[in-house]
Amino acid sequence: MALGAVLALHALALGALLAYEPARSALLAVAPIIVKFVAPVKVEPKPTPLRVSPPPPRAEVKPSPPAPAPVAPQPVVTAPAKAPLPAVAPAPPPAPAAPEAASVAAARLQLAQTPTPAPAAAITAPVFNADYLENPPPASPAFSRRLGEQGRVILRVLVGAAGSIEEIQIRTTSGHARLDDAAREAVRRWKFVPAKRGELPVAAWVLIPISFSLEG
Repeated sequence: MALGAVLALHALALGALLAYEPARSALLAVAPIIVKFVAPVKVEPKPTPLRVSPPPPRAEVKPSPPAPAPVAPQPVVTAPAKAPLPAVAPAPPPAPAAPEAASVAAARLQLAQTPTPAPAAAITAPVFNADYLENPPPASPAFSRRLGEQGRVILRVLVGAAGSIEEIQIRTTSGHARLDDAAREAVRRWKFVPAKRGELPVAAWVLIPISFSLEG
């Protein structure tokens, strides 16, 4: 606007000089008149800054309350119908006692006719110490006497039905192997009366104690 005002004043002054004749003649004589029009400067208005309004506050979204669970319908309880009472069968009449008495009498008669087994005959042990058998006691070995060995050994002897010895075992040792062997060898030469079941000779075991002493 100021520039336009200045230009307008200059134009008016120039117009006034040109209107004055003597001045116009002098100017034309000196130099040609050059008129240059200056286009007015277009001043672009400043852009108005845009005012950005702040976003509206977000409304707090409250969670919706859960929907109530559907109420299940209560079952209708019906009282069970009473079952009919079972029919009670009448008790059978008591059986006559005559057949039972007859069966008991028959059982007793059968037991009376059954022969009673005879008791088993007792078994007598074999005999080894009779005088007529002449079974001398074993002597202590000389080496055992020299070492002072003594003790008591018990032999378990199996006597056959014929009176012969079938097996000899040491039931209780004397504590010395020489004394045990001497007793076993002496009894092996003995004679025996076999055991008997009633009047029948049978095989049986018998225990024979033998003592070894340094005093004898």
